[in-house]
Amino acid sequence: MRKAQAYIILLLVASLSFSCGEFYKLEKSTNWDELYEAANSYYDEGEFNKAIILYDRVLPVIKGSGKAELAEFNYAYAHFRTKRYIESAGYFKTFFDTYNRSPLAEEALFMHAYSLYLDSPDYNLDQRSSREAVNAIQLFMNRYPESDSYERATSMIDDLQKRFEEKAFEESKMYYRLTEGLFPGEFYRACIVNFQNFAKSFPDSKYNEELAFKLVEVSAAYAERSIFDKKEERLNQSIEFARDFEQRYPDSEYAKRVSNLMAETQTELAAHYRLKEQYEARSAEARRIREEEERNQAATEALRNVEN
Repeated sequence: MRKAQAYIILLLVASLSFSCGEFYKLEKSTNWDELYEAANSYYDEGEFNKAIILYDRVLPVIKGSGKAELAEFNYAYAHFRTKRYIESAGYFKTFFDTYNRSPLAEEALFMHAYSLYLDSPDYNLDQRSSREAVNAIQLFMNRYPESDSYERATSMIDDLQKRFEEKAFEESKMYYRLTEGLFPGEFYRACIVNFQNFAKSFPDSKYNEELAFKLVEVSAAYAERSIFDKKEERLNQSIEFARDFEQRYPDSEYAKRVSNLMAETQTELAAHYRLKEQYEARSAEARRIREEEERNQAATEALRNVEN
């Protein structure tokens, strides 16, 4: 038994040594036909890293020939199979741009988009590469609307849109948390803008009801803390947000809290109007007194001029 095991190990070592030696010779070879066939053979056998090394050598030589199309397609796929998605995306796009009339062009353009999709990060990371993936998928869908891969492309876009939505919602929550700090003023305003933009960008989002409630809450707090000249406008805006919420979500779990916030804001607005009336009355009285003093002063000056 031990002799048999030792024999098998020796065979494996010999086979591996022969394989490595054979590949080493290919790396040094200048027989381009042999390199081309070997690269394709390694690709077919799933030895993608070796195939890439040989394609790197042979592709510049066979470029423009009849052999280049299959080699470049396999080269892109070899990178994809080894999970080098950014590189494979570039090579598939180059293939499509070069051989756009090829029977493989549709698959290449899809794989360009799919590679970018697989490389796109989770929602809590920077989504710039995800947006690039969406553009690539949209390009494929526009170019091949009858493709068998069209539905798959649609599902990829839906998945990426969910990531954008989650990313935007996390950003909204961050702004909301910042309003709990010592200097919330600018963050109140940022929340108001952010929550409204979220609803425009994701009108069907499951988060819109929660953010609509927080919009009422934040706008009321912002209005309450506003300077006198801005207070009326911001109180009215908060009431408008509350009425819009009640119209959109009449059965919401937040309905009672929104109703209370609106009532408090309306009370604050009524108090503001009373203060404004008092201020305007005092201002009018001050103007009247000042104008009367100016008239008296003018009359005194005129009398002095007559006496002189």
